Amino acid sequence: LTGGGGSQVGIGTKLASIAQQFTQGNVTATNNPLDVAINGNGFFQVDNNGALAYTRNGQFQIDRDEYLVNSQGYKVQGYPVVNGVPGGSPGDIQLATTILAPSATTSASISLNLDSRASSLSSAAFNYADATTYSSSTSLSLYDSLGNAHIYSMYFLKTGSNTWNSYATLTTSAGSTVNLSTGGPLNSITFTSAGAISVGSSASQTITTAQLGTGAAALSTGINFTGSTQFGSSFGVNTLNQDGYASGRLTGFSIGSDGIFKARYSNGQTVDKAQIVLGAFNNPQGLQPLGNNLYAETNDSNQAVIGAPGSGKLGLLQASAVEESNVDLTSELVSMITAQRNYQANSQTIKTQDQILQT
Repeated sequence: LTGGGGSQVGIGTKLASIAQQFTQGNVTATNNPLDVAINGNGFFQVDNNGALAYTRNGQFQIDRDEYLVNSQGYKVQGYPVVNGVPGGSPGDIQLATTILAPSATTSASISLNLDSRASSLSSAAFNYADATTYSSSTSLSLYDSLGNAHIYSMYFLKTGSNTWNSYATLTTSAGSTVNLSTGGPLNSITFTSAGAISVGSSASQTITTAQLGTGAAALSTGINFTGSTQFGSSFGVNTLNQDGYASGRLTGFSIGSDGIFKARYSNGQTVDKAQIVLGAFNNPQGLQPLGNNLYAETNDSNQAVIGAPGSGKLGLLQASAVEESNVDLTSELVSMITAQRNYQANSQTIKTQDQILQT
């Protein structure tokens, strides 16, 4: 019946292959900021004492040595951040929880409107303690090399048509006030007839160690008034920024879709710590299962192509989320019920046939 030849093995069944399904699973939100799910192609790379493994399970935690690890203690791999830019060779991600060192203020930018209707005053009569000797004032905090905050106050005095002088004082962290304009105005600010500030209106202020009174290094700050105006409306500050900050303690972490691991500090600063890398394979079916959602590369899978999330054919990351199994349990349960009903129907058919034959 099956053709010529005397060595037929019949029409039985055999196992063709066992295929691993690496299709995308549903992504579910969690309350753990260190849970990371992959949207798209790729595997996390983890290191177990030099032996690399790959996984799509992004349930991470921080061990006692401040390394980012998975549930088996394998260290998650990522690019280090050097001068604010991730790159280089992937390595263990260590999240130091030490205090963030302070940074002294080196520059400040101020955008404000000076009232063109203000009366002109004599610059010789300026006295920061007498509000009638200047037109308007504002202040900002400057930080020294030790992280101490000092109040830097600026005073603006109109000396003529479209011309203003600026003066400054420093109230130190100890509470004493130092007049920084004993030698005259800090600088002269001029405006056009349309109220726009003239090009080059900036000032540089050097505050000595003795003036700070904290033992910190001398503070040299450049102040830029770009964007300021002189319109016929009341004085107001539009933007006021400076680049210094005090020391800060770690308050939390966040992970972006590009894998950048950011640390948040109590002083309001956010610092990039590392970037989680992903690996992609030409033939994921060739990976060797190691258990615990881990896989090892083989000759069949070829070597992993390592890169940042979102680059090339690698997917993006979603923090505070996990990827569920790509097995649809409801569909599988329905299939099992269907198979059971088919078996029962076949059994009833055979039973009925036996009864007919007996009759």
